[in-house]
Amino acid sequence: MPGDPSSVLAALGLDRRTEQLYFRLAPVSGHTVTGVAQLVQQRPDQLVRSLAPLLERGLVVVSDERIVVPALADAVSELVLRQARSAASSAAMLAELSSAVPHLVASTTRPDPRHVTDVRPLDGELSSGGNPLELLTLMLRTSRGDMLWLRPDAWAMPRESQVSELVGEAMATGRRSRAIYPARALTEAPDALRVRAGMGEQVRIISEVRTRMFIFGDTHAVIPEPIGFTDEPRVHVRQRSIVAALTMWFESLWDRAAPMPELEAGRVGPGGRQFLLEQLMDGATDEVIARNLGIGLRTVRRRIAGLMTELGVDTRFQAGVEAVRRGWL
Repeated sequence: MPGDPSSVLAALGLDRRTEQLYFRLAPVSGHTVTGVAQLVQQRPDQLVRSLAPLLERGLVVVSDERIVVPALADAVSELVLRQARSAASSAAMLAELSSAVPHLVASTTRPDPRHVTDVRPLDGELSSGGNPLELLTLMLRTSRGDMLWLRPDAWAMPRESQVSELVGEAMATGRRSRAIYPARALTEAPDALRVRAGMGEQVRIISEVRTRMFIFGDTHAVIPEPIGFTDEPRVHVRQRSIVAALTMWFESLWDRAAPMPELEAGRVGPGGRQFLLEQLMDGATDEVIARNLGIGLRTVRRRIAGLMTELGVDTRFQAGVEAVRRGWL
């Protein structure tokens, strides 16, 4: 019946006999097991067995041979919290299992022998360890064509100077190198950009670079496994169709990225004028621009104000129109 506290215990899965035992124990909380057993006319060992459902739910506690009955509201609150934590843990585990299911299904999806005449292994491997610099050197020497780079954080890597030296040697033979950096590199690593541009590398800036990757010609591509910023394990792909697909992805990012002509003059422009204009044209807020550039909100607003003064306009929309008229975009 509504308001009957026993309905709470029923909701917890307790039968009528256990409910009755609970309400007989509540007034004698703090007494010994032996004393309470005499009161309910059971042997101590029988009482302990009868208490099991209450002990499991935290409605009754046995401490120092005494039976303690916490306030029902406190006990239920703690039980709900415990169940919530368990449910959250179960939900997280189920989510992980759910995300793994497609991979499990994919790993068992194979063409039936009746449907194919020839099955060959893909060319490439997933590897860890070794000397990445030696591998890079070998790939440079055994490949031709453009070198394409996604460099979200390369300037912070200890072997950056050695990589730049290798790339410089390759470009000296006539090969072209193109690299895409995140906008925050303008403030975090302007010197690294100058070094690469000074060697003749074409550098472009985009709001965010989500993974490391490099491609050499149409024969080599290396990406982390999984996609991201880790060094290993790494996937070395030589399968031409996959290298071509990754190249197409790079080219789509290259088309979206902003050129940096300022670098050709040996300097990084104030915040990357073209990037700043493109962000404004895309409707990015000052907060988003600050995050993408890795600088403070006040600095962003100061640079935007300076840019509008340079263009001689009063609004951001006018800034975009005037930038297009001048050929800046």
